[in-house]
Amino acid sequence: MTDRPIDDDTVLARRAQEGDQEAFATLVRRHASIAHRAAFLITRSSADADDALQDGTVRAFYNLNRFDPARPFRPWFVTIVANAARNGARSSSRREALALRAMTVDRPSDPADYAVASEERDTLLRHLDALPDKLRSPVALRHVLGLSERETAAALGIRAGTVKSRVSRGLELLRQAMRGEPA
Repeated sequence: MTDRPIDDDTVLARRAQEGDQEAFATLVRRHASIAHRAAFLITRSSADADDALQDGTVRAFYNLNRFDPARPFRPWFVTIVANAARNGARSSSRREALALRAMTVDRPSDPADYAVASEERDTLLRHLDALPDKLRSPVALRHVLGLSERETAAALGIRAGTVKSRVSRGLELLRQAMRGEPA
């Protein structure tokens, strides 16, 4: 059996799993370019790909114990970054859809009424965006986009009962936030 050079991914991955941060950094530097390109293909945005690479790198670091060093590091790392890009793209598109729907509300004819309505909408969106994702997504799908409980459950991959409880909790937190109460 031939000894592998110290810069071999397998050796670096094992060292990283043992806590060698420089070994992990070497692995990331070695595969960051292809992971960034994968993220860019998903997001179509260099800035979003940068965010996905950063998020994916952190996730990879915290999940090193789940990596099998008998397998190649690059596909594992690229998959994590690609998933981070997909998650980021989904969150971004949900926020854009939410903002678009909020902007299509009938505009009051009185400019003062419109200003008040616009400010209230912006406040609501800010508070909605501050909810944890597990609550924000069901509330947005049910009450902003108008999906049924069943459709929301299917879109999020959770049970309808879970949708109902998360929407209830999310709406309560929104009510508190709109009244200026602490959560």
